[in-house]
Amino acid sequence: MRVIFMGTPDFSVPTLAALIDSEYSVVGVVTQPDRPRGRGKTVSPSPVKQLAMTHDVPILQPEKMKQPEFLSVLQAWQADVIVVAAFGRILPKIILDLPPRGCLNVHSSLLPKYRGAGPIQWALINGETETGITTMLMDEGMDTGPILLQETVPIEPEDTAKDLSDRLAQVGGQVLLKTLRLWESNHVTPTIQDGTQATMAPMLRKEDGAILWSQPAMTIHNRIRGLSPWPGGYTFCQKDRLSIWKTIPHDDGPETETSSDRPGTIVKVDKYEIMVKTGAGVLGITELQMANRKRMNVGQFLAGYQLTPGMRLTDHHES
Repeated sequence: MRVIFMGTPDFSVPTLAALIDSEYSVVGVVTQPDRPRGRGKTVSPSPVKQLAMTHDVPILQPEKMKQPEFLSVLQAWQADVIVVAAFGRILPKIILDLPPRGCLNVHSSLLPKYRGAGPIQWALINGETETGITTMLMDEGMDTGPILLQETVPIEPEDTAKDLSDRLAQVGGQVLLKTLRLWESNHVTPTIQDGTQATMAPMLRKEDGAILWSQPAMTIHNRIRGLSPWPGGYTFCQKDRLSIWKTIPHDDGPETETSSDRPGTIVKVDKYEIMVKTGAGVLGITELQMANRKRMNVGQFLAGYQLTPGMRLTDHHES
């Protein structure tokens, strides 16, 4: 089959790589326009574009999905099927109807759970112990199309969103190839999703990183895992914003903790952990970062910044 691939970030790359190395003909790649990326905001191509360029695959980067020039080239590629993996755009009906074998999507959850732009992050935030890859036949809804194949992937206790994304991306490429081979030979039957079991995973915003210390320690711990590397969990110590990268939840606090301590109160500090009272239990911070500084373990951090028991962390700037 002739395949058009649509994708943009690192997650998409293993799927495109698997297609390029397969028996299928990748006739073109569609990816987002070059954007400012990284700390220096240098305009650079997407990871998918970089891979496509190394294999001399034709590339389209439309600003709008209904541009006549874009649709004309898309049609000229005469693809049998379009494969989509984290493209970052909604496909209009005119594109969904273009390939005779339809548009197949590689989605990083076990649908119908976690429909939307942030399935990996929200699975971690919600404390799930497993997730997976779903391939589906796309329709006009948000991840509502019939399911083709699914593969479960366990979530490790210390996984961050990046860890889990990297692992799911590799699985996604293999499940996609298996799906295409079954789809081509008519040996897979699309299964309609049970909409009553659907949950949503909306795109995260910067403000979602604010740590609410009134929540239980395990809830905060899972949220920080899901927010890493973006937007990152953060808290304030008086005027200073601190990014929190790694934590350890504890059911019980140290002997210095008292019932009168408010959530967010630092109850113990040593060179390994900064222990903070939460709504239930204590959270030990083990890796953190000051604004415009590098990430540090607690010992390194305390060499240049003083945190002592009794100080309080909050979710907002205190003057």
